[in-house]
Amino acid sequence: MAAPRKLSLRRQLLIWLLLPQLVLWLAAAFVSYSVALRYANEVIDRSLAESSRALARQVKPLGDGLYIDFPRAAREILEEDPSDRLYYMVSTPPGAFILGEKDLPATPSDLARQFGHPYFYDGILRGKSVRLAALYLRVGTDERPQTMLVQVAKSTALRTQLARDIFIDTVLPLSMLMILTSVLVWAGISRGLSPLRHLRRLVENRSPRDLAPLKVENAPAEVRALTSAINTLLGEVNTQVAGQRRFIADAAHQLRTPLAGLKSQTELTRAELSEAVPDRGALTQRLVQIETSVARAIRLVNQLLALARAEPDAALALAPVDLVRLAREVSMDAVPRALASGIDLGLDEAPPQLLIAGHDALLRELLGNLIDNAIQYCPAGSEIGIRILDSGDSAVIEVRDNGPGIPAEEAQRVFERFYRGRMEGQGKGCGLGLAIVQEIARHHQAQVVLTDTSPHGLTVTVRFRLSP
Repeated sequence: MAAPRKLSLRRQLLIWLLLPQLVLWLAAAFVSYSVALRYANEVIDRSLAESSRALARQVKPLGDGLYIDFPRAAREILEEDPSDRLYYMVSTPPGAFILGEKDLPATPSDLARQFGHPYFYDGILRGKSVRLAALYLRVGTDERPQTMLVQVAKSTALRTQLARDIFIDTVLPLSMLMILTSVLVWAGISRGLSPLRHLRRLVENRSPRDLAPLKVENAPAEVRALTSAINTLLGEVNTQVAGQRRFIADAAHQLRTPLAGLKSQTELTRAELSEAVPDRGALTQRLVQIETSVARAIRLVNQLLALARAEPDAALALAPVDLVRLAREVSMDAVPRALASGIDLGLDEAPPQLLIAGHDALLRELLGNLIDNAIQYCPAGSEIGIRILDSGDSAVIEVRDNGPGIPAEEAQRVFERFYRGRMEGQGKGCGLGLAIVQEIARHHQAQVVLTDTSPHGLTVTVRFRLSP
């Protein structure tokens, strides 16, 4: 089961800052609409109260009855706007209709009557929602008191429209302000996280060989603390790696001298034994085996020393190196070893000069290991060719042979240290040659490719960038 994907710090900050803003915006929108509706109700109620009092003034007591002074023209004025029509009814409770609309909603049964003060409530008139004002008045004489009810109603559509307009006029600027705030929050987060992005680029663009302290300027205290912790770790790693390199280099230097002396003493002993005892027999054969073992030990020590030098090291300076000159010198040094093994070693025609940015000693070790590997694993009578090519934007070293080659399934593993695979027993190598080649190539940002040679054999290609 795949692990849940973690949110980035930017997304978490955006969520925790913008989500409350959205909640507050929704709450503000709800409050704005409620306030707008309340103010719209107040406007409608004030209008209904004025209309109810104006209508009540048109009904006057006359003797034992009521005189209604409400001309038709006034009625037409009240009813002429269909979208804002005013409905009205005058009655004397408990149900004596006098004037207006008979089907106006009745007043709520729990309404406490207070004469001369309008009451407001909602109702349904002919399937439409209306807002009503009810005004109770005392009429008549003291001997025959009467109660008059004046009801005035208006559709709530106008109230809803008014509340909607107020809501839009309030929420639209609020929305624009929220968008502007969100943009500012996003910009602020981006600006605040820029030191972390800069630190990430410093780490991503850094070579694995570079263990120098990171430099972050004008950064917040938290980023400086993180950088300090990383620099402390890099310092400890650098100290350990440097100690390991010194140990390998010192061990190799210490081993080379006694091994070289042992080899010289073995050669001298064998020569003296050959002169003193013509029939040297098995003793001479043992000395030859000792000499061979010492030679292999010396080669192993030299390769370990070369591998220690080829380990990632940012302090190793690169300089222009002529590959053509280097190939001539290394191949000439290897000719005696090739002749001793019965192998034909040759350098193909090359350009006059081909410069790359590199380390001369390491590049010599690289080409020397390629040639030595070919000599070690090719039988007598084989041919080894060295070619230097200029491919335009890169320089190429090719070492090809017609030996047994490398099986396809082992083409990648041969770059591992001390790995020999099926080649074990075919040569005298220690399994470090191609590992050294790979390390040196990585140091020079070069590519190493193994290719089968038809009908049999191997071609090792190393491609370098040309020096400007």
